Formats: sequence, structure tokens, C-alpha cells
Amino acid sequence: MRPSGRDLSEMRSVSIETGITKHAEGSCLIRIGDTHVLCTATIEDRVPPFIKGSGLGWVTAEYGMLPRATHSRMRRESAAGKQGGRTVEIQRLIGRSLRAGVDRVALGERQITVDCDVIQADGGTRCASITGGWVALRLAVNKLLKTGSIQSDPLPDPVAAISCGIYAGQPVLDLDYPEDSEAGVDGNFVMTGSGRLIEVQMSAEGATFSRAQMDNLMGLAEQGVAQLAEIQKSVTNV
Repeated sequence: MRPSGRDLSEMRSVSIETGITKHAEGSCLIRIGDTHVLCTATIEDRVPPFIKGSGLGWVTAEYGMLPRATHSRMRRESAAGKQGGRTVEIQRLIGRSLRAGVDRVALGERQITVDCDVIQADGGTRCASITGGWVALRLAVNKLLKTGSIQSDPLPDPVAAISCGIYAGQPVLDLDYPEDSEAGVDGNFVMTGSGRLIEVQMSAEGATFSRAQMDNLMGLAEQGVAQLAEIQKSVTNV
């Protein structure tokens, strides 16, 4: 029934390759099916002015898509002179999601910026960015712990995200582009590895949905995030 031939509760293939870039404190290339995102984490000994002197750390994110990440070329947003609304919304989501999983006291007064650059898009780029972004963040924090710059681990639990939706009347896990473009209901779920919710985005794209359907999608999301968290831990030696 699904265009890819997957079962309703079957995710696309997932791989995360770490140490992709030379200079970033943490980096990875996450591949979820045909969606590929390069994630890097940069540590800076400064924080935004509104928390300066508080002793709290800060995690933020930036997101972008390369011109040929999609079927037709997109103009670079830098050439247009401003970011689009979708880009701003997604990078704020990534930043909020990653921050929610950080003990900012343990991180200390420093900022980590996670950059997520979509190389190839086939649905679920924001979810892949959050999942890969946490891996880059984890690797950067590992370096802080190794050098003694921080004394306790500020990342108690992985943070990952997965999409679920109603496609052809059935609840499905991890929508690719053909499904996402035709789904009657589309949802993105951000959770911790232990199953705690961080953010849920759900909307009726072509039909309303029931509480029972929402619960079904939540169950699929829990299953998917648990799988992603295990992969995250395996590649970061947690």
C-alpha cells in the first residue's frame, strides 16, 4: 500500500556517520532513506546577552537546504537576502527541541550552535535534523567532558524526532515525500529516548482526525524514536 513497499510501522533505513567535518567540535551525516542532512556543532565561550552572567548555557540551531536538495533548483536564501518563513520555523523548532534536552546549568555559560544543512530532501528533513543535530551536540559535549571543561554530563537523554501520518486512511510511521505530499494528517513528534515528549506538531492536511487516530500515531512515534535513540547512542558511545 505504501509507495515504498514498507509496512505501516516500518521506518526507512537509518545511518549516521560521525566525524564528517574536520573543524567542528561535533559533526555527523544522517541518512534517513533518501533524506540526507549534514549536522555540525560549534562551541563558543559566550552566550546571548539576555542570559549573560546567569551561569546558564545556551543551545541554538540554524537550518538550510542546498539548491539541489530537491527535484528542481531552489535559489539560495542568502542570494534572496533573507530566510524564508519555513526555514525560520524549522530552525526554531530544532533549537527548542535540542535545548529541551540539555541541563543548561551543567553546560555552563557557553553556547553550542548546531547547523543543519540538507543535502538531499525526501521528506522529514526537520526530524532528521533534530535527530542528527543531537548526535553532533553529543559529540561536542563529549569533548568538553574529556577536556574537563565541564564536570557533569548536560545531556541525560537522547533527543530524536520522527514523522507519522494518515496515508490512504492508515496510520504510518516515517513519511517520505510521496506520502507526505498526499497525507490526510501529518505529524512530527520530538521525544527523548526515554519517551518524554518535547514537541508535537499535528495538522489535518485533507481530513480531520480522531483522538484514537492521534493515539495510534503517538504509539508509532514512540516506537520510531526508541529505535532512533538506540542508533544515536551506538554512534556516540553513550
